[in-house]
Amino acid sequence: MFNKVILIGNLTRDVELRYTPSGTAVGKFGLAVNRVYKDNVTGENKQEVLFIDITVFGRSAEVANQYLNKGRRVLVEGRLVLDQWVDSSGQKRSKHSVIAERVQFMDSKSEAQSYQTEKNYESSYQKPQQNNQNQAPSIDIDEDEIPF
Repeated sequence: MFNKVILIGNLTRDVELRYTPSGTAVGKFGLAVNRVYKDNVTGENKQEVLFIDITVFGRSAEVANQYLNKGRRVLVEGRLVLDQWVDSSGQKRSKHSVIAERVQFMDSKSEAQSYQTEKNYESSYQKPQQNNQNQAPSIDIDEDEIPF
């Protein structure tokens, strides 16, 4: 069997980073992927947008948290999974999501630097928060480690 998904889209929200009790980083974000097609009846160009939940683990999750934010374009390679649960009313629910094995930044280096500058500017005026178990630590990354 083969289960491989390759998507290019824009983040719908900032990466949410948490850590498992064993210390593994887990990053979650949403991805908007669109497709343009021609309507057979009217001949008009139409657009279909899909919103997909992405989960990434380990060092990739930490790098994504530090450098990606809402609106950034990324390429995600991974596998499709089916999440199943029972909601508060007792009804069975399910949805498909993607476990990312690779997240590649698609913006140019200059665009990425301007995003990072904006992110740093915005965060410098926020109240400092107390450290808690789910808060991501600051990560010092060498320029050679950035995947773009």
